[in-house]
Amino acid sequence: MKCFVFSLSALALAAGLPALAEPAATAPAKRPNIVYILADDLGYGEVGCYGQQKIRTPHIDQLAKEGVRFTHAYTGAPVCAPSRCVLLTGRELANAAVRGNRDPNPKEEGQTPLPAGTPTLASQLKAAGYATAAFGKWGVGSYADSGNPNTCGFDHFFGYIDQRIAHSFYPTHLWSDGEKVMLDNGPKGIPGHGKLADASADFAQFQGKDHASERVRADLKAWLAARKGKEQPFFLYLPFLEPHLALQPPQKWVDAYPAAWDTQPYLGGKGYVPHPRPHAAYAGTISYLDEHVGLVLAQLKELGMQDDTLVIFTSDNGPTHDVGGVDTLFFGSAGPLRGRKGSLHEGGIRVPFIVRWPGHTHAGTQEGAMVAAVDMMATLCEAGGAKTPATEGVSVLPLFEGKALPAARPPIAWDFPEYGGQQMIVMENWKLIRTGLQNKQNKITPWQLYDLAADIGETKDLAAEQPERVKAMTAEFARRRTANPLFPNGSVDGAGKPVKKGGAGR
Repeated sequence: MKCFVFSLSALALAAGLPALAEPAATAPAKRPNIVYILADDLGYGEVGCYGQQKIRTPHIDQLAKEGVRFTHAYTGAPVCAPSRCVLLTGRELANAAVRGNRDPNPKEEGQTPLPAGTPTLASQLKAAGYATAAFGKWGVGSYADSGNPNTCGFDHFFGYIDQRIAHSFYPTHLWSDGEKVMLDNGPKGIPGHGKLADASADFAQFQGKDHASERVRADLKAWLAARKGKEQPFFLYLPFLEPHLALQPPQKWVDAYPAAWDTQPYLGGKGYVPHPRPHAAYAGTISYLDEHVGLVLAQLKELGMQDDTLVIFTSDNGPTHDVGGVDTLFFGSAGPLRGRKGSLHEGGIRVPFIVRWPGHTHAGTQEGAMVAAVDMMATLCEAGGAKTPATEGVSVLPLFEGKALPAARPPIAWDFPEYGGQQMIVMENWKLIRTGLQNKQNKITPWQLYDLAADIGETKDLAAEQPERVKAMTAEFARRRTANPLFPNGSVDGAGKPVKKGGAGR
């Protein structure tokens, strides 16, 4: 007779009840430091260990050689703000507080804030005794509301609060724990958008003196150095800025790639800023991100922390569209996947996901089981011996160690009102998706069904052939999804007219 072990959350979900918090796990003998590196708009196919042939990412590739590389990992949402919300709160997008890049007050900094009192990864680990810090791009509130990084559990934050300002790597200021840190980029900073009439114009006007990523790296390095000799474990959240546009990497990274790649300059006709060598600049931006990763890993080793640290590298969503000088076909940015950023097709949400944890992960291995950003709350709380709040995710620590999960994982549901309105649910290898929910005819568009085990590119819709599966998955989606008045999803919520795109491209 086979014996099956189920978690409290899995039993609750099977019974149609809200997810229950798992009991706090017994902390390991020595709790690990946790470093979570989140790239911005990095595609599934844009790093070497996932098949990239043109862009050099040696440090990320080395991380994969030393740990485990996941091939079926999902981000929380296909754009910036809701992706960060899902990661930090452990609530799937169909039940999340933030489901789009909405700006409550376009004249002020900050996007829709996390609600007051929301448990976050940082707050849970801090309560368990961790030092906590974040460096890079925030995107889920500001210092004027409940989305303040410091009240959301971070002892220290340095970087951009507002995603719109992060369109330029040469802003007027960054933020450090509620205080503006002024940068030497002139009184208005360098714009993140602009156009030139022809190739003879001055491209240098879109480059500044004080690069934001260099400032972020310096503050991060100082914070890590201050941890030397301290017994207290730390949670380090690194939502780095690259490779999100604009194309403004340091010149050394542009020069690192062939001049022959670029026969035409980019003059700014598709948003963001012009660049004389757009292909080289985009590749250089990703190599610059790789350099960030290498510097963090090197400092951990230098400080003697490498063996005590769980490192995760991933992305907030899929690769950008062909805007701002980017050519995703040239680089194969989405690999074999359909769609890009903003889409609930695989190219918008399936991302690189690499884990290195000495003594736990097996070097150079690959894992095909599904993991997701929504799982990180339960996973990292278990790793750190912290209490896990209510979550739709599950702990995937066994997968990090090459073991099977103790029970079948629950489905994951997405409710995304931008880019025409989309919804989706994944159950094992089956994916149900519908798009175009915001239409003037106020019609509900049909569901599409894909077998991801046989069709990773989502080329064959099986909905007509498997109506019973569609019915069961539709019912499961409806059970999991809650309406969010701040983010109505088109015809499903009676919105009818398409909503303004707002910051959906961020």
